[in-house]
Amino acid sequence: MANYVGIDLGGTNIKAGVVTDEGKLLNKVTCKTNADRPMEDIIHDMGKLAEEAIKDAGLEVSDIEAIGIGSPGTPDNDEGLLVYSNNLPFVMAPMRKLIREVIDLPVYIDNDANCAAMAEAVAGAAKGAADSVTITLGTGVGAGVIVDGKIYSGFNQAGSEFGHTVLVSGGIDCPCGRKGCFEQYASASALARMTREAAEKNPDSALNKVYEQQGEWNAQIAFIAMKDGDETAKEVVDTYTSYLADGLANAINAFMPEVLVVGGGVCNEGDPLLIPMREKTMSRPYFGPGVKKTRIELAQMGNDAGIVGAAMMGKSCVDHGKNGK
Repeated sequence: MANYVGIDLGGTNIKAGVVTDEGKLLNKVTCKTNADRPMEDIIHDMGKLAEEAIKDAGLEVSDIEAIGIGSPGTPDNDEGLLVYSNNLPFVMAPMRKLIREVIDLPVYIDNDANCAAMAEAVAGAAKGAADSVTITLGTGVGAGVIVDGKIYSGFNQAGSEFGHTVLVSGGIDCPCGRKGCFEQYASASALARMTREAAEKNPDSALNKVYEQQGEWNAQIAFIAMKDGDETAKEVVDTYTSYLADGLANAINAFMPEVLVVGGGVCNEGDPLLIPMREKTMSRPYFGPGVKKTRIELAQMGNDAGIVGAAMMGKSCVDHGKNGK
């Protein structure tokens, strides 16, 4: 059995673990990112964490085939660089070179959303499907596309940014510079904004009472108030699920995946979200007579998706003969 190390680089924490070639996570270790430090220090800590993960699993470096890294931003896997990241002080960061100064293993890099998609394809909700798309609803909208078992990321490894496809022409300003992007209408942040705006227009709505209890505007408030029968909350959820369905249907029409996986904290709301999301989404794509339909599933890998996906991305690179040295 071959083993791989997966590293999940975040703005707050770095997580690493050893993963088998079948996608089983053997262990997990973490450390703080301390993102205000020089990039060299952060990346060297990633290498040290990989060493710690191997030792913690009771293995030797010689037992590991490669290290895979999932990071926010745009990678250049051919050159071993993290070209740019919004959330970390990295510009053309020589990640492979710096990690190999700490630990002598092949190193492969990809976007964290792509790695999450790979985790779901290998060991999660899309296991067994050659073609899948994973959409994650968080602060923004992350997306990863798997085609024939491999990550699709375009010629420049910056593809699959479905969060920045326009859903409403001339709509809400997005930090990317466009207007009306999918993530401005379907992210958890977008739902929190819609909830706040509806509450301000309807001061007698239960939304305001739930907000006082919660202490902040978040993606849960509309669902809580809706369960209490509040009509304004129901309108918010209906509007949100309609926007979400439009974006998910666009992803289906673009790739016609066997499985569309949806994840993120919003999905913890259960049937009040899932039932209308599935019904609305499946009413929108083009499935001609006799055409097989995409399955919509909830993400299964949770907080381990980044580690497992990074490791499995590394395995895929090794299997396809890519140079990680």
